[in-house]
Amino acid sequence: MVELLDETSRCPHPERLRAALDAYLENVGVNQIVTLIICDDAFIRALNQRDRSVNAATDVLSYPLFDPLDEHADATVPEIEQLGDVFISLDTAERQAPEQNRTLLEELVVLAAHGVTHLRGFDHRTEPEWQTFRQAQNRALELYHAKP
Repeated sequence: MVELLDETSRCPHPERLRAALDAYLENVGVNQIVTLIICDDAFIRALNQRDRSVNAATDVLSYPLFDPLDEHADATVPEIEQLGDVFISLDTAERQAPEQNRTLLEELVVLAAHGVTHLRGFDHRTEPEWQTFRQAQNRALELYHAKP
């Protein structure tokens, strides 16, 4: 289930974005809530600076509620209702969409799937790891286009 918060009040078709991400979560077997926050470049830049020491806007940031790699965490994944939060910069998505030959809504679907893949514990430090993200993003787009 997706909780969508549009902090910009500019997100196109939020109900379609929510439905697309709900379909994707169901497809990959995620039964937890994901909060998707649509923000602007200034907001995501501040998060990126605070949490990653990168003073630049980015397209998507993910914040899982449980990190199995946390040295202070229990080794088992707890049963929690919320998987985590995904922040997407609408400003960056608007710039990237034409570069990727996508509509803005398609770009948001791709970025949301990317963020969820991080929430599920994946990273993309190597080319084979990137393949997991490409597959997730492509699957999310397929499901989005399959919806009436």
